[in-house]
This record gives sequence, structure tokens and C-alpha cells, in this order.
Amino acid sequence: MRIGLKVLVTPVLMTVAALLMFIEEVLWEAMKRIMAAIGRLPLIHGLEARVAGLPPYGAAAVFLLPGALLLPVKIAALWLMAQGHVVLGIELIVSAKLVGTALVARIFILTRPSLTTLAWFAAMYEWIMRWRGVLYGWVKASAAWRRIEATRAAWRAWYAKWKPGRFGRRFRAIRRLQRRAA
Repeated sequence: MRIGLKVLVTPVLMTVAALLMFIEEVLWEAMKRIMAAIGRLPLIHGLEARVAGLPPYGAAAVFLLPGALLLPVKIAALWLMAQGHVVLGIELIVSAKLVGTALVARIFILTRPSLTTLAWFAAMYEWIMRWRGVLYGWVKASAAWRRIEATRAAWRAWYAKWKPGRFGRRFRAIRRLQRRAA
């Protein structure tokens, strides 16, 4: 009974995990670019320089700050959902999650050198990254991941073929050929 259930559930869970990893990679890259662009603004650049220079426990406090600041927003989203505004509540939670993740990621990039001087943080970080590597390895070795990567490659090839500007060049080339033929 257990083996049969494992055979049925494993491909579904691997597909879900592969999709989540794909979405995470796409969103992570987009959020990194957006936060780096925001970080180039003069006011933000100065603030980031101060955050990067914090001592270890100051860096830890700043690292935890976005979670604490977004907790009331998430509670408000739950309140909206309880009041019958389910879609608005879900949108608020998703938005808060995206903004919070982007802020935490940027703050972590800035404070990582300082945070890793704390022995307990460095040990926890290494442990988490080791398990993340094992889990990602399992998923990336799966057939579901290979299908997602093949689909991603096909999308990229299609986009490269039809991305903005190329269609216009093709249209102009066709018009030139038509004029030459006439």
C-alpha cells in the first residue's frame, strides 16, 4: 500500500516542487534587478551603505525588520478576507509577500558579511544552504524539472525570434524584397 501511494504521489509532488523552484528563480532574478535599480537612487544608496556598515546584531535587527513591519499588513489582509473581500485580501497578502521577500533579499545581500561573523548565524546559514542544495538536487534530477527547463528553452527561443524590434525588421525586409521584385 505504501509503495503504491509513493509511486502515485512522488511525481505530483516533484512537479509541484519543480514549478515552485522555476517560479522562485524567475521572480528572484526579477526582484534582484528591481531592488538593485532602486538601490542606485541617491537616498536609497546612502541608506544601503549605512545598513551594510552595521555591526552584527544591528544587521540582525535590520534583517528582521521587514517581517515585523509586514505583519500588520498581513493581519489587515486576513481581516479583509473575513469581511468578505477575499480577492483583495489575497492580493494584499501576495503583494506583501513579494515586497517583503524583495526587501529581505536586498537586506540580506547588504548584511550577509556582518551576519556571518556571528557563529550561530553562520552555522544556521550553512545548515540551511546544505539542505537547500540537497533538495534542489533531488528536484533538478527529476523528469519534471527537465520538462520545465525544456519548456523554458522553447519560450526563450520563441521570444528571441519574435521579440520587439525583430518583427519590424522582418516586415521591412519583406517590404524591400517586394519592392525589388516589382
